[in-house]
Amino acid sequence: MKRSEVINKFLEDGVVAVIRAESKEQGIKAIDAVINGGIKIIEITMTVPGAIDIIKKLSEVYKDERALIGAGTVLDPETARACMLAGAKFIVSPNLNIETLKICNRYAMPVIPGIMTVNEAITALEYGVDIIKVFPGSAYGPSIISAFNGPLPQGKFMPTGGVSLSNVKDWIKSGAVAVGTGGQLTKGAENGDYELVKETAAKFVKEVKSARDSKN
Repeated sequence: MKRSEVINKFLEDGVVAVIRAESKEQGIKAIDAVINGGIKIIEITMTVPGAIDIIKKLSEVYKDERALIGAGTVLDPETARACMLAGAKFIVSPNLNIETLKICNRYAMPVIPGIMTVNEAITALEYGVDIIKVFPGSAYGPSIISAFNGPLPQGKFMPTGGVSLSNVKDWIKSGAVAVGTGGQLTKGAENGDYELVKETAAKFVKEVKSARDSKN
């Protein structure tokens, strides 16, 4: 997929599943459950054991574009490049690392860096970032999106961290173009309850759609 197509997928779907797991097997099962629940954008964090192998495997399984597989918690350009070679379709970072932005731009790879300040957001925009991750969202609350959009109406912001079923509508109504969610979404995986993961994914999809509909 082209960079623009990946970004459009984020903007259309509005929900990104952030996958953290204690093992490769748990991670793969959680991903399958999330996809079956309707979330088609999957961020596999580098904290998952064997994360790059998982990206490689799932990129081959879902090469028909039923799901978009990317990498999260990417801290440096070396890891970003390894994820690209494994088949990742996008890169997400918890911080703003300029060298990571540069290597992603070099290979036309969509990159979503984490920011906490307006200054960082402006720097991200100067480096051509299409979607900016507000992280951790729990440190702010939904009102931070409209606060950022005040001076930066051209910015597209996606909160991650602290996004739950109880507040996801507030994030969308505040102007978030998408949300990233992991903790509540994959909680069932801790006990092997992947049906719960699937049901929770479906609820997130429904809540985002409902919030968007109410804004129109």
